[in-house]
Amino acid sequence: MRHLLTGLMTSTLLLLNTLVGLVPMMFFALLKLLIPLAWVRDHCFEAVRWIASTWASINVWIFRHLTPTYWDVRGQQQLSRSQSVLVISNHQTWVDIPALIAAIHGKAPFFTFFLKRELLYVPFLGLAWWALEYPFMRRFSKEQLAKKPHLRGKDLEITRKACDRLQGRPVSLVNYLEGTRFTPAKHARQNSPYRYLLKPKSGGVAFTLKAMGHQLDSLLDVTLVYPGKRPPTFWELLSGQVGQVIIDLEHQPLPARMCEGDYQEDREFRKEFHAWIGDIWQRKDEKIAQLRQELESNPESQSQ
Repeated sequence: MRHLLTGLMTSTLLLLNTLVGLVPMMFFALLKLLIPLAWVRDHCFEAVRWIASTWASINVWIFRHLTPTYWDVRGQQQLSRSQSVLVISNHQTWVDIPALIAAIHGKAPFFTFFLKRELLYVPFLGLAWWALEYPFMRRFSKEQLAKKPHLRGKDLEITRKACDRLQGRPVSLVNYLEGTRFTPAKHARQNSPYRYLLKPKSGGVAFTLKAMGHQLDSLLDVTLVYPGKRPPTFWELLSGQVGQVIIDLEHQPLPARMCEGDYQEDREFRKEFHAWIGDIWQRKDEKIAQLRQELESNPESQSQ
């Protein structure tokens, strides 16, 4: 009964926070759409970003005061709100999102996601993401390029233009390299060489670095580890059944070479890029093993 009451109270407050923030966000998004003047767009963007940042701050407060979860954030002192970073992370559960917010919100620039162009048409949320000026990517398949060679390089050009709106503003660009949430079934199907990770998809990161590498100061490698044999569900977090979450943050330099090569056309660069990402992923896998062992040796970290 205690977990049920905690879950209902937490989810109700999160829903109210979202609904209250969505209304003024829609207002400024529509205002920016109807009055396409530079100064109007800039002021609307700042207003929307403030609303989104306030929404995140309230969510952090809700989780901190209504649930017993201990967010064990390590390496937070490396963060700076004035520096732009590419954030990469392992991905296991919907809990990853509040964990990431708890770790970097207010310590690093507000997070930005690269989104598929199709998501622009999601009711309400698409307009909110557009108002936040999230870059919408358009990727052309090999089949499309074979039929229409003139489209080659067009996807990168489109993304670069979308990223131009982020010029001069510190950003935290979030990228989940695995492309999907980790499950034992997916791990087995991939025959992944890692114990706790799926194979990373390097193409998206290479695309991001090619488009925005000149704006990024460093790489922020986020490693999320949960207690127990499986990651917690979102409801388990809401209802106060998660004891401890380790969020390890590690700053790394961004090699200039990785921001300049042609991943699609240069086979040698592609091999070099795969090796770079593979090394990061191997070290992350070893770190997860160490942190899991730490959690297993601490009974207080287990689910409530």
